[in-house]
Amino acid sequence: MIIYKDIITGDEVISDSYDMKLVDDTVYEIEGKLVIKGAENIDIGANPSAEEQEEALDETSVQVIDVVDAFRLQSTQFDKKAYLTHLKTYMKKVKEALKEKGADEEAIKAFESKAQAFAKKVVGGFKNYDFYIGESMDPDGMVILLNYREDGVTPFFTVWKDGLTEMKV
Repeated sequence: MIIYKDIITGDEVISDSYDMKLVDDTVYEIEGKLVIKGAENIDIGANPSAEEQEEALDETSVQVIDVVDAFRLQSTQFDKKAYLTHLKTYMKKVKEALKEKGADEEAIKAFESKAQAFAKKVVGGFKNYDFYIGESMDPDGMVILLNYREDGVTPFFTVWKDGLTEMKV
């Protein structure tokens, strides 16, 4: 399995155990699922009444998005101007990290142009996104984008390909 970490913060943000697809050679889209967490049904041999059973499940269960839960992503808020400011700063840091990793000028220019084109798509649909950051809550790290498929129910995340490092486990 490969775990992908934010190149800036080192936070784990995704793994290849989720359905991932590369979009425009710039970002990965990761399919998420809504899951019920905490609704364990432990059978101790007793036979509770129907009302007691329903109450127990309602109080102890919560619906979460699997990716958010698994990687302990933290919700954050942006208006368009603040997001663009963050994105500009973040892309500069990714560019520096790519240089440190030995990327040539051609690769860096390709990253910049593809990232800029994809950023325009994000800004165009800005109101459709929710924003998450890694577990460390480092404001300099990657902002992970959450949107929903056309069905309005299926969540998917967008992460910057060049903002990730791989860790094999």
